[in-house]
Amino acid sequence: MEEFISTVKCLTENLQQKDLTDCDEVIEKLFSEVSGLDSFLKIPDPQIQECAVQLWNWAVTKNVGNTITAIQKAKVRHVACNLLYCFESDSPTEGAFRKQILMASKAGRAWLNCKNFQMADHFLRLAVKSLETLYRQLTSRANDEPDILSSKADVEKDLLRILSCQAESAIAQGNNQEAIVFIERCKDILLRLPNETAYLSVVCYNFGIEAYNLTKFEDSVFWLSQSYDIGKANMKYGPGSEALAKVLRLLATCYLEWDCEKFQEKALNTVSLANKECVTPFGLHLKIRILLRCRAPDSPVRAGLNEMLESKVSLDMCLNTVRLLMSENREVLAFEYLKTVCQHFESSPSLGTALVLHIELLLQRGKVLLSRQKIEDVITGHYTGKQLAPEALTSLHIILWDQASKHYEDDNYSEALQWYDYSLSFFKAGQMDQNLSKLQRNRASCFLKLKQLEKAKEAAKEAERSDPDSIFTQFIVYKIAVQESNAEKAAEALSAMALLSKNPVFSEDRLLASQTAASNLLSLAAQIALEQNGQQETAIKALEVLCENSKEDVQVLIALRCLVRLVLSTNQNSTNDSSHLDVLLSYLKMALQAVSHPSSLTVGQRTDQANWFRKIAWNLALQCESKLDRMKDFYTLSYQLSQLCPPDRTLLVAQRTCLLMAADASLELYRKSPHSAQTEELTQTLESIQTCWEVWKTLKASGSSPKDPTETMLLLYEFEARAKLNDPKVETILESVLELETVETKVLESMAALAMEPPAHYPLLCKKALKASLSLHKKQPQADLAHCSKCVHTLIKLSLPRGVSEVGPQVLHEVWDYFQEALSIIAAAPDAFAEMETVWLLTHAWNTGILLYNLTQYTEAEKWFGLAMKFVQYLGSLQESYAKQMSGRYSEVLDRLDTAKRSCY
Repeated sequence: MEEFISTVKCLTENLQQKDLTDCDEVIEKLFSEVSGLDSFLKIPDPQIQECAVQLWNWAVTKNVGNTITAIQKAKVRHVACNLLYCFESDSPTEGAFRKQILMASKAGRAWLNCKNFQMADHFLRLAVKSLETLYRQLTSRANDEPDILSSKADVEKDLLRILSCQAESAIAQGNNQEAIVFIERCKDILLRLPNETAYLSVVCYNFGIEAYNLTKFEDSVFWLSQSYDIGKANMKYGPGSEALAKVLRLLATCYLEWDCEKFQEKALNTVSLANKECVTPFGLHLKIRILLRCRAPDSPVRAGLNEMLESKVSLDMCLNTVRLLMSENREVLAFEYLKTVCQHFESSPSLGTALVLHIELLLQRGKVLLSRQKIEDVITGHYTGKQLAPEALTSLHIILWDQASKHYEDDNYSEALQWYDYSLSFFKAGQMDQNLSKLQRNRASCFLKLKQLEKAKEAAKEAERSDPDSIFTQFIVYKIAVQESNAEKAAEALSAMALLSKNPVFSEDRLLASQTAASNLLSLAAQIALEQNGQQETAIKALEVLCENSKEDVQVLIALRCLVRLVLSTNQNSTNDSSHLDVLLSYLKMALQAVSHPSSLTVGQRTDQANWFRKIAWNLALQCESKLDRMKDFYTLSYQLSQLCPPDRTLLVAQRTCLLMAADASLELYRKSPHSAQTEELTQTLESIQTCWEVWKTLKASGSSPKDPTETMLLLYEFEARAKLNDPKVETILESVLELETVETKVLESMAALAMEPPAHYPLLCKKALKASLSLHKKQPQADLAHCSKCVHTLIKLSLPRGVSEVGPQVLHEVWDYFQEALSIIAAAPDAFAEMETVWLLTHAWNTGILLYNLTQYTEAEKWFGLAMKFVQYLGSLQESYAKQMSGRYSEVLDRLDTAKRSCY
């Protein structure tokens, strides 16, 4: 037990620390410790009482503000009360009992507020037990002592309040009979404490309200009756006539809603009694309501209505009663009473409210002519000093516009105009008002439907004057321009709408509209233009404005599809003008942007949109044979859009083609560029190639034809781009080509040509490619001698020494081999070899001999002169001429060589 006392004391001290950041843990520990105590356990240690008092006082200090929660307060009071009862001595004093009663009742109330009714009942029972014990102790003393009588009265007062709390707990748990028992005990106490009459009456009234809110009408009737009976029994200490009337009105309402037919007499008697207690507008109105629900004849209802007027109820209450009469199908009485009300309040500044209601009710009953007469009377009064109050005028405008709107929807535009004109009558000339602007817009719409363009323009002008910054006004201006086929004016209105759409858009009732309101208006503008024949220019402008300003991707994509179709249909016969391609390119770029970023599009929608625009880009690229830059752009866009589609083999093939064609177009643009030093096109080529390699790897993995030229084309394009960029990687590209399973000679010959095409200069790579091509030619069953000759020609040309410094054994040996190759080709088919090619070979072999002769390399020179002579025999028509000429020169050269050799020795 000492350990328990020590723990409780320590936790109590911790809880009282000022810098405690989290008291919840301490409270939970205290609650856990004390909750486990035996309820009959007594601990006669003063420390326990001290802790109880400290905890109680701590909880009291936390009552102000939201320092701790309601359940935390309940737990602290729970702990303090339990500790106090543990300390109870064998002969407790009156003060000890009062302390127990206070703590137990407050703890019970705290748990009751937390909806923990079992805990609440436990502490309330403790409080009652202590009260009864104290009462017995006081009764055992002399009864005639004033202080004893006062104490007994205090005890009974506390008991009454605790019993009322027990009744409240019982009702919350659905135990109505148990609550009745508690209240009966309270009523017994009330005989001795009449000054508590008002309190107990209010308690029963609150029980009645709670039952009424739960539609437990029988229970509500019981408690409200109890409340009235208790309050009425002692008027001196009761809640007063006004409060009793309030109880009776709710009681009458309960009878009405419970079963009007069964309890109609009780309901009427109760409300009549309420009005006798204290007449109020609500009571008189309730009486009318009950009479109407009970289907009373007109006579008593009329009497009730007269009673209302005699009681000087407000105009608003009278008008509410008129509405009630109309809702219960007492039309004659309603209009009769409304007429009487208008006469009764004729001098009231609020009379306009009644007049507006009269107009509204006439329209509801289809009495249009009478309503028009009333409206015209109000308009006349408006200009003769009988203006409606602002609230009433606003209500009348709403009624007039509602009527106009119904006629507009029924395509009765002339009738709609008349109702709008009624509304216009209340505005002053030159008045600046946003509602006036809306009214003029509505009138303009009617005039448009009636084909009265001049009047529509006049109304739109007035709307623009009243509210120039309204997107709706510009929309009306646009609609008029479309009907007039005024493309310029329509474009101006669209530009204004685009500018205004960037600001917050308010709906026509001045409430902030959704973010898509402006976009929807622009979409409607485009639709209007599309529906008009010959308005394609305006429709395109409207759709473009929509695309530029809408934040809804679905809306933008739909608009872009319309734009693409419009531009394509407009330019389908255009052959020379290609300006529309730039426009279409901009649309496709917008489409790519809209489809790409996260939005409200579903996966299926994104795929469908991307596929549609991808195919459009592809087809446009095919039409751009003479526009290489646009071809490249469209193929690139087609590829980018295809990335947003689920990949399959067909799509991969399309991606590969797009990238290859884009790379080819970039290279061609570079070749044709007057500023070929610019490398942007080459860089783009390499980017396309790199991406295409990735696509090709995926495609190849899914299975490809061995004759597919993709790899060869990629390598060839990359070789050209890198060669022109002077990128050393060109050597590895040639190696990659040579490693292919199938290599075509024309590819190698193309690479050889590219290696020497300015600004590239790679003679070694060129020779390597040509030698590989020559080797492939020779492996063919029937070699292509023309190509072989061409290869050898280029090899000789690249290898021949161009001066003294280039002459060397290795160079001479290499060139000699190429000449020998040429001789073998000629010998194989002398008739098929071009004669001028033979002359070229003869000449270059002879010139090489001369070069060596000049360098005193006589042996080598003689060798080359001899080689040149071998070509003479393969000359055709020139053979005889060259044979005579060359034979003489050759003899002369040989003589000189002999002389030169002897002089050397």
